[in-house]
Amino acid sequence: MIRLAGIDIGNDSVKLVVNGQGEPTIIPNVVSPGYERLVLQEEDSPLKALDVMVYSPKLRKKSARYFVGLIASEDPDNSEQEETDNKATSDQSLIVALTALAYASVTGPSVPREPGQTTEEAEYVIGTGLPVRAYARYHQTFEERLVGEHEVTFLSTPKLRGRTVRLFIRRAIVSVEGAAALFNMATHDNLQVRDEELYYGCIGICEMGALTTDFPVVNRMSIDNQFSTGEQLGLASYLDSIVRDVEDQFGYRFPSRTKLVQRIRRNEYLIQRVGEGQADIRPIVDAYFNRAAQKIVDLIRKRWKKYPDIQCFYVLGGGAAALKPYILEAADTMRLRFVENSELQNVYGYLKLAKNKMSQLEAGSL
Repeated sequence: MIRLAGIDIGNDSVKLVVNGQGEPTIIPNVVSPGYERLVLQEEDSPLKALDVMVYSPKLRKKSARYFVGLIASEDPDNSEQEETDNKATSDQSLIVALTALAYASVTGPSVPREPGQTTEEAEYVIGTGLPVRAYARYHQTFEERLVGEHEVTFLSTPKLRGRTVRLFIRRAIVSVEGAAALFNMATHDNLQVRDEELYYGCIGICEMGALTTDFPVVNRMSIDNQFSTGEQLGLASYLDSIVRDVEDQFGYRFPSRTKLVQRIRRNEYLIQRVGEGQADIRPIVDAYFNRAAQKIVDLIRKRWKKYPDIQCFYVLGGGAAALKPYILEAADTMRLRFVENSELQNVYGYLKLAKNKMSQLEAGSL
């Protein structure tokens, strides 16, 4: 059985939704070298300890062991995506994406395993996307890296120990980040039009991620080649500055951006200082987030002035969710639109675009 999935291979996290499986899987885009670890008490969820051996002919290291996601975010030797990384060619992003697909195939509804069976097979058709500027140059490369046969073995991962998944990615439908989010907002699950203003209008999108911010302009569901653009600017550089300033001022080191973001999402701004009580990092976060919000608002204003036919501007993505109150304050009288679950709009859009493409192909073959 071929599964249909949308996968948003973000620079901060990989988000995966499989058709008919309900809740999305979210794995921080963090990896570290894997090794035999001492397990004193098994974690209560496989996602907390993704310890995997990944084989793929598309990786520079064809086969290697990695800690992926939350477990890697605690590791001092972890690596997060940097501004020089390109997700279309990044080994790290491919490793996390393959881990997510393997995880979804062994935790979702599937064919029962035979007794003693450790290797399972999963076939996928996936929808995914790239930033505006990367799409034109790299979408074919990205597609070629994803399509093919890969293998993921779970090692010390609780509940999945020793299970191997052979992944067959039959097709990858690559679209533009931000535009996919708009398609999701404009359509029902059956792909019928849900919002005529969005579907038939001229809509501006500001999609802010960890390393890039995209400004696609979508007119009647077609991307405007002339006015769509992207910036090599994301929330990651501001998060890195917060991590550095917190360490300089208070001697407290966040092991990864992921750990900092978790605290901010929970509104936990007090950190414990060694032998010196607590410190409030909120003023540092506010200072950098206000700067980021002002930059984003300035860029939106500039885009809107260049193309005044834009009816409305949506601010989407993980960065938008984090910065919403700061952006609203910086926007002043300029009205901007936000949506719930902002960071998941792309992944649901990718799934719908994959559905749409497959139904067109099936109709063409009849």
